[in-house]
Order: sequence, then structure tokens, then C-alpha cells
Amino acid sequence: MPGRPRLAFAFLAALALPALVAATQASSDTGASVAAAARATATAPARGKQQASLGSGKRVVLAFGGDIHFEGVLAGKLAASPSTLLVPIAPTMRRADLAIANLETAITQSGVAAPKTYTFRAPPSAFEALRRGEIDVVSMANNHGMDFGVTGLRDSLAAAERYRFPVVGIGRNAKQAYAPYRTTINGQRIAVIGATQVLDDHLVSSWTAGPGKPGLASAKDVPRLVRAVRGARRSADTVVVFLHWGVELRECPTADQRALARALVRAGADVVVGGHAHRVQGAGRMGRALVGYGLGNFVWYGTSEASTRSGVLFVTVTGRRVDSYRWEPARIVDGVPRPMTGSERASALRSWRSLRGCTGLRP
Repeated sequence: MPGRPRLAFAFLAALALPALVAATQASSDTGASVAAAARATATAPARGKQQASLGSGKRVVLAFGGDIHFEGVLAGKLAASPSTLLVPIAPTMRRADLAIANLETAITQSGVAAPKTYTFRAPPSAFEALRRGEIDVVSMANNHGMDFGVTGLRDSLAAAERYRFPVVGIGRNAKQAYAPYRTTINGQRIAVIGATQVLDDHLVSSWTAGPGKPGLASAKDVPRLVRAVRGARRSADTVVVFLHWGVELRECPTADQRALARALVRAGADVVVGGHAHRVQGAGRMGRALVGYGLGNFVWYGTSEASTRSGVLFVTVTGRRVDSYRWEPARIVDGVPRPMTGSERASALRSWRSLRGCTGLRP
């Protein structure tokens, strides 16, 4: 990818550590496990020397996009030209050193559909479309990551390896599923973990990765996710956690989301972002970290005016320090995000800033 030499590290990481993630609706028992983890992590890791917390001392720009699938009108666009599908948003994503999004579909042509209302799948060319759209890493930890079972999971991993495309939150076992994607940019060691707090109750057991068991990294097992964050913290300058969480169509984060964010920040996460609500939610600072509760849809068929509101969250970090963050609003047209301009952009930015009011986060 022109101008982004870090991808040499990305390809190696994709081959060495294939990881993935799945998500669905957050269940009522999550709050107890989150609260327990929050108590267990009540003491934040020692900060150490200021220079150590800044890593190499050089800034890295991260970009985050929301939910992606290739259903409806997008299926035909992908079949016709995967290399041009995401051209409208590619220049925006190219402004970042590392661009991350949520791939909410199985990448498979086989397997048996899971017993649920909506099941999504796409051909391996989806990874070409993502790369041409200047997206570098995706989480597959969501409520569609295993829509076509273990067969679909294995196909997804094989396609990611074939395209040398890094994925997180999913794996052939728990170790792979919870493993971070690692890369070094501007001398900074970046670790990205994916997990899902959204899993259909009747699929939680079969979709959650375990010892020798393929599946997704579940954020319902909060202590397990906290251990993954702490492990990444020991050898990374910046730790990112990309989550599938919350309740569809809600404008404000749930108590479970807020508790989980606190637990992960206390465990050492510097940036915690995610989605699932299919609408944009607020973002802001939690202590020294940056939390973004809802990125909205990204590459998706629009079902309502709110569901077509999209955008990219840019976060600039220097090691553990979050230097700045900003929202670049977009509108989904024919399934693809297109950056807003003029008065529409200004109005969207005002709306996005107002969403912080119900998050408990600081500007």
C-alpha cells in the first residue's frame, strides 16, 4: 500500500498470529463479570518513567471504521470490482498510519448457516476490497463471525492468510483468538486485540474459542480479556482493544459497556473502541485512555437515516499518551461511506460531539 511501509510487519503478523473475533447481543449476566473484573483491576499498572510511556517518542495516527459486510447491493459491487469498491473512502483511511475496522461477515462459500435470523458471508475477494480501501486490520469478533460454523471460520482464516490480511478476535483456539495483532510503526510497538460482548445466548458456548476449540474471543469472559490486555501491555507501547458491544439502535452506551471499558483501561488499554448499535455513539477520554463507544456502520446497506450516518475516528497516540482525536463524518451511499463536506459535515460534527453527553467521558 503506497506510503504505508508498516504493512511488511502486518503481513508477517497475519501469517504468524491469525486471530479473530465474534459478537451478538450483550446478555444480562455480563454486568456481574465486568464488575468482578473491575474490582480485580482496581489498581492501575505502574506508570513508570515518562519516557518509557512514550515509547520511541514518535506519533502514530490510528483510524477506526465501523461495521462492514457485503450483502445486498454490495454483493454485486464486490463481484464486479473488488479493487474499486471502497475508492470513495480510501483517501480518508490513507491519512492514518494504521486503519482498523470490524468485518461482520464470514468469508466462506461453504458451511451450514447458523440458526439465527441474519447470516452473512462473502467471498475471499472481500479482503482485496478492504486492502484497496486502505484498511489494514479487521476484527472478526462479532455476532456474524461464525455465521457458517467452524467450516466458515476455517475458510475465513485460510482466506486471510492467503491474502496476507491481518485479522483479530477469531482463531483455531483461544490462544489465537485472544492474541493481538502486532506491528511497529515509527518505532512504536502497537498491539490490537479484538473481542465481542455480543453473542446470541444459544450460540455462546459453540462460538467461544477454547483450548483446542475454534471460535471467537469473547468479551463476556472479562477476566480472560483482561489477561490478554495485560499480556499485550508488557511488550507494547500502545494497546488497542476493538470490541463488538452494546445494544442495537441505542444512542447511548449501556452500563455493561461502561464497566467493561473501565476494566480494560485499568488493565492497560490505551484506546478502546467498537460498535454494534448500527448507529454512531459518543467518544471521549477515560483517564489517560480514549474510549469510542460506537463507530456506526461503515460498509453496509442502509435501512434508516440513522444507519447511514458513518465516519472515521482518528486517534493520534505517542506510546501511551493520547495526543488528540477527531471524527471525520461520512454518509453511506449505495452501501459505501462517502466523506461529508460543507454544512452537512459541520452539522454532523456538532451532532457527534453532543453524543458524549451520555457517555460519562471527558472531551
